Amino acid sequence: MNDQTTKVSKQAFDLVLFGGTGDLSLRKLLPSMFRAFIDGEITNGSRIFVCTRKQKEFDEILSVIEVAFRNFMLDGEFNAEQYSQFGKMIIPAIIDVTDYEQGWEKLKSQFAKREHNARIFYLAIIPNIYGNCCENINKAKLITDNSRVIVEKPIGYDQESAEKINQTIAQYFTEEQIYRIDHYLGKETVQNLLALRFGNSLFENLWDAKSIDHIQISINEQVGLEGRAGFYDDAGAMRDMIQNHLLQLLSLITMESPNKMNADNIRAEKIKVLQALRPIINEEVKEHTVSGQYVAGNVNGKLEPGYLEELAKNSDKTSSNTETFVAIRAFIDNWRWSKVPFYLRTGKRLARRSAEITIQFKSVSHNAFGADAGSLTPNRLVIQLQPEESIQLHLMAKDMTQLKTVLKPVKLDLNFTESTNGFKSFGYKRLLLDAIAGNATLFIHRDEGAAAWKWVDPIIKYWKEEELSPYLYRAGTWGPKEADKLLTNDQREWLI
Repeated sequence: MNDQTTKVSKQAFDLVLFGGTGDLSLRKLLPSMFRAFIDGEITNGSRIFVCTRKQKEFDEILSVIEVAFRNFMLDGEFNAEQYSQFGKMIIPAIIDVTDYEQGWEKLKSQFAKREHNARIFYLAIIPNIYGNCCENINKAKLITDNSRVIVEKPIGYDQESAEKINQTIAQYFTEEQIYRIDHYLGKETVQNLLALRFGNSLFENLWDAKSIDHIQISINEQVGLEGRAGFYDDAGAMRDMIQNHLLQLLSLITMESPNKMNADNIRAEKIKVLQALRPIINEEVKEHTVSGQYVAGNVNGKLEPGYLEELAKNSDKTSSNTETFVAIRAFIDNWRWSKVPFYLRTGKRLARRSAEITIQFKSVSHNAFGADAGSLTPNRLVIQLQPEESIQLHLMAKDMTQLKTVLKPVKLDLNFTESTNGFKSFGYKRLLLDAIAGNATLFIHRDEGAAAWKWVDPIIKYWKEEELSPYLYRAGTWGPKEADKLLTNDQREWLI
């Protein structure tokens, strides 16, 4: 996704993980850096500062990280000898990100005479203290021309709060230094979308309303709250998934070809798509959106509790209208996508874990085969992001086991795990290395976030003002039946 092959910077770096012993850091960020270390993608002289507020974690930092690696990395990935070498890069720091008197001067002293290193500040902390942290980074005079700050989604809870957070960060870092991360964009298959579209005339000439009937984007999860009760009940599926992950995928699928594959051009085209999304306001919300909330049900042979039961167990709340499922019918009002519906869906405690983009092409204009040949199924392009990464093209072909002409669906299957000798795509690893190298292509511009919030805010507002309760669905199913009606009313159906 860049006009040059992405390469890891040869320059040494200092990566500072605020919230360094939190769940995100231990599950994703530190394992990603360990993988980069094993693959020889880290320059000598680089350091990783793991910030914590707890003395015990400070004293036992390497043991804390090792336990996490053994628990969260893939089978066979962890190597004790390699970890011993990797551990030499780790520097623990006791620090309170909101209080300059608590550890900042000591952290500052670690950077003396190391101005030549790239400085990457990763805010793996809650968004409402981003400003405090950036203020103290600035107060400690740690920001150089070669500094970058990485912030996690969701930034804010609506357009107004997101703008306030962005304004605060912008007091200390330029837009070019701010890297808003969405780990889905680090997946190799997501990046392959642009190669598929703009590197193949087969698809380039078919990628519009004349050839495509509709597009579905689904990110489905089997898990429930996973200890995130406080955050999730305030956010819900719309803020947690639609505003960032699904709209980012939508914009990549539908954007116009950039002049060159670099950060500024790609971001500019994505912003145009988000700004062209048809608003869903007032009564239209009930016509084009469905929200749901799971109740107890069977998931993989195990009875799982409902959302309210999980919420009560992990917080002091016993009732909530927070949506754990969202389905939306959306339209993009431009020449390429006029009248093409986009069906977005995401939810927790669904039938299985998956993330797929399905491009459904239109039926052939004339069926020249007789009834004996069977019915024709429209062509489909299926891009799977998880659990495995693959691209499938569904076509019609003759059944070779019969003498007479009988047609059947077949698929051309490109499984990246098999075709790349077991290669695994780790989104956070790719994105961390890009940030270190100063490549912002796969990160989100401030204007992208603003456009996405502008589109989702009226939907959330209408749900709240009208006090619309989410439809209930059993854990282990595909969500409320009302979500099916979004498509059946259009003579379509969910394809996963």
